[in-house]
Formats: sequence, structure tokens, C-alpha cells
Amino acid sequence: MEEKVDAFLHYMAAERGASKNTTDAYRNDLTAFTQFLRSQLVNGQDPKDALDRQLILRYIQWLNGKQYAKATVARKVAAVKSFCAYLLDTGDITIDPTSSVSSPRAPKPVPKPMSVEEVDLLLQEPLKGTTAEAVRDAAMLELMYATGMRVTELVSLNVDSLHLAPAPAYVRCLGKGSKERTIPVYEHAVQALEKYLDESRPALLKNRPQTALFVNRRSERLTRQGFWLILKGYAKSAGIEGRVTPHTLRHSFATHMLRGGASVRDVQELLGHANVSTTQVYTQLADEHLREVYEQVHPRAR
Repeated sequence: MEEKVDAFLHYMAAERGASKNTTDAYRNDLTAFTQFLRSQLVNGQDPKDALDRQLILRYIQWLNGKQYAKATVARKVAAVKSFCAYLLDTGDITIDPTSSVSSPRAPKPVPKPMSVEEVDLLLQEPLKGTTAEAVRDAAMLELMYATGMRVTELVSLNVDSLHLAPAPAYVRCLGKGSKERTIPVYEHAVQALEKYLDESRPALLKNRPQTALFVNRRSERLTRQGFWLILKGYAKSAGIEGRVTPHTLRHSFATHMLRGGASVRDVQELLGHANVSTTQVYTQLADEHLREVYEQVHPRAR
């Protein structure tokens, strides 16, 4: 069985393009599973013969008994499901023992937004610079927080995606499923964008033709990785603790909108979520904030 695991890992890396981190995680999970499988064998039984639905259910029960986090159990079971699907494809087994076994559901992690004060610190950071890149960065961060766009949507914007004048200003972006949505843009972001378009973008382009809104010093469209590194640098220099990613700004936008009184449906539309249940995860954060305010200000709650 260990040889089958090695063949599966090779398949994942060579044919499916899995990263080293992914294959390492699979190896750890499947090593634990094969050890459990061997512990269940009786009278020299072939491991493949013991690989049935009941064994998979016992394995899940064993994992739960180890008091792993639900997300960990879900990951380990997913690894076994992928491995069994591979064994079925290669003809090593004739029935997938995991096909009728429901995957444990990992709880959706509650997003960790930045506070309004932390966002203010972040947005002020590029204003300390005077370079063309600093002006661009100020515009990008303002637009990201103004709209809650995904980083892919942000770097995919073209100049004609913006409508800054006459007011009201808005941006058109293409989201998941090629669905276009229109998002309002507040005045601070408009001012930052106008400065970037008038001063910084021409300096970065050096008269080269380019449709992309945000460009790097090589006059090329800025990449997702490029934006992430820029954001990481400003978060660090602003002294913001904790991990700040492009999605952190999206989380912060959604949470702050809900705390300010926006409806879940409105935030769903702004974020481009296909299902309102995806947006409702943010209401927990808004409710927690409301509870904190209540306990601080209600005379009988203190």
C-alpha cells in the first residue's frame, strides 16, 4: 500500500501539478491512513481487500476520537477520497469505498477584518512617499477598500473600467463567472485615482501603450503577486499586527459596511457573491461588534 501512496503522490505532482506543500500534506495524511488500515487487517489480509466503506467509517470515527479540529478531519478524509479515486482509476480496486461516505464539513473560518483605525493607518502609509509607485499604491489601496473587490478583479481593471466624472463615480469590474457589476467609489478614492491617472500612470508608462489601469515600473499590468507584496510592505511599515492580505481588505470592507447599517443583500451585491449565505458570514462579526457596543454603553450591562 505504501508503494501505491508513492505512485499517487507522483501522479499528483507530475500530472496534476500539485505543489510540494500539497504533496507533503497528502503524504502525512495517507501515511496515517495506511497505518490505521494495517491495524485493521486480520489473518494476513490483503490491504486492498480490507478497504471498504466500513473501514472508512471506522477511520473517520478514529480521527474524531483523536480530537482533531473539524477542518483537519475534513482534510484527512479528502486525502483518502482522492487516493481511493486514484486506485479506482488504476484498476487496483473495483469499488470506491468512499463514494457513499459524506465528507466531514469543515466550518467556514470567520474572516478577520482590520479595524477602521487600522485601515486608516494603512491608507495613509503610501501618502508618505512621493514616487510614481507611491501615488499608484495610494490609489489602489483606496479603490480596494472603497469597493471590496477581489485582488484579481482589481488588477484586471482597464482605464475604461473607471467612471470618475461627472459624479457619481463608479467602477465596473468583472467577477466570478464573468459577471459584471458596478460599484460606487467614494470621493477620497476618486481623488487618489485622478492623481494617479494624471501624474503617476504616465510616468510609469513612459509613452508606451497600455490598457491596464494599474501598471508596474516596466509599463506592464500589475500582477496579483505584485499587489500582495505592496500591501504586505505597507501593512508592516504601518505597524499593523497580524497577517494582512488582499482578502483582508475585502473582509474589512464587508464588515464595516454591515456595521454601518448596510443590508446583507446590498453587501452581497457589492461583493459579487452569488449566494447570500456567503455574505452572511460577515454578519457574525457585525453582531459581535454590536454586542461590544451594547455592553459598553448600556447602563445596566456594565
